[in-house]
Amino acid sequence: MRDWRRAKLTGGMIRLRGDGRATLLWSLRITIAATASYVVGTLLFPGTQPLLAPLTAMLVVQVTPVSLLASGLDRVVAVVSGVSLAVAFSVMVPLEWWSLGLLIFVSITIGQLLRLRSNLIEVAISGMLVLGVGSLAAESAAWQRIAETLVGAAVGIAANLLFPPKVASADAGRAIDGLADSVSDLLNRAADELTELAAEGREVAPAARAWLGEARRITHDIPRVGAALLHAEQGRRLNVRAVGTPNVGPGLRQGLESLEHSAVAIRSMFRALVDATQDATWAESENAEPVLLGLAQTFAEMAAGIDAFGQLVHDEAGPAEHISSGHVRVLREALEGLHEARARLEDVVLGGAEPELLELHVTVLSTVKRLLRELDLAERIRRQLRLVPPARPRLPRAGIPTPGSRGAAPPATSPDAETQLLPSLPDDQQPERDRPDE
Repeated sequence: MRDWRRAKLTGGMIRLRGDGRATLLWSLRITIAATASYVVGTLLFPGTQPLLAPLTAMLVVQVTPVSLLASGLDRVVAVVSGVSLAVAFSVMVPLEWWSLGLLIFVSITIGQLLRLRSNLIEVAISGMLVLGVGSLAAESAAWQRIAETLVGAAVGIAANLLFPPKVASADAGRAIDGLADSVSDLLNRAADELTELAAEGREVAPAARAWLGEARRITHDIPRVGAALLHAEQGRRLNVRAVGTPNVGPGLRQGLESLEHSAVAIRSMFRALVDATQDATWAESENAEPVLLGLAQTFAEMAAGIDAFGQLVHDEAGPAEHISSGHVRVLREALEGLHEARARLEDVVLGGAEPELLELHVTVLSTVKRLLRELDLAERIRRQLRLVPPARPRLPRAGIPTPGSRGAAPPATSPDAETQLLPSLPDDQQPERDRPDE
């Protein structure tokens, strides 16, 4: 059981190296875009310091092409709206505290009506800067500000086209594997501590409450992992670096859903353990040690299954197209351990467990069954197929049977095939959505 700590430390060092490299590349992309936009601004406006151009470029350069288009357009609309209001205000009213407050109120209101999201405040900022120039120079300042904004937006878009962001499938895979590691680490720690408590005859309730609190924290962290997966899915859209790469999105989505369901079930299991150990009389009997040791063994088997499944999802999101049979074998062995745990718990429940422990054993048995469903390889493939976007229908070619038609050869099966998104087909039979030329 102690090996999980060494594996956690090794995985953390690998993630740190990968995150450091990604951070440097992201900083380099923003620096290049901002510097290039400033150079272009000085060429268009000699004798000035067009700082708005690099500022706009930094805001426009996004991690996905989809967000780039939305943010760039919102940025331009926000600036144009703000300077237009400032020009109108400078003609009608002087710059006073009440006129400034009125300008900010009107700017934010218009930004909300235009649904400018994160660029909402830019309407008020643009209006304040142009209004501060004064009524005589407001019009020229407005036009220069709009021009600098357009320059920054154009350079930001060009930077994303010349240096497109990477497809973040590997990052999402690491986030999902991190979720699996958190759950498996909690289960392993609970198994170790439960074994020590049983040997020393100490109270279990305080430790159970701590495990429940950690399980709550893990489930509350799931939306962050979901955001990483959503970012990876959006990163493929309109991204030239995604052309020709396999779409591992369905596998990642299924992996996250399975781990989410498993984490919620494990949290409920620890809740039942807290209830069973709170002011319990059975813990003082001589049968307490075998019960606690049995629970510790079940927790360790759950941890092995969660860890193997998370590693499988992580490796599937990597650059390799196939998963080795070793990864499948590890998960199968973990599932065999869960089947043995299920058989033991069923014997306890059907054999007449103590009334105080019946609810606990039933909950643990239900959790084991949930994990067996969520981590099952065949069920994983079925869910992935349901998550794949439907392909456009096409007519079959002469002499070439389409998948599923009469005469079509079934896809080859192997230990590796259980972990792939779709059954492998010849290049001329691939669905249109997977073809590199699209």
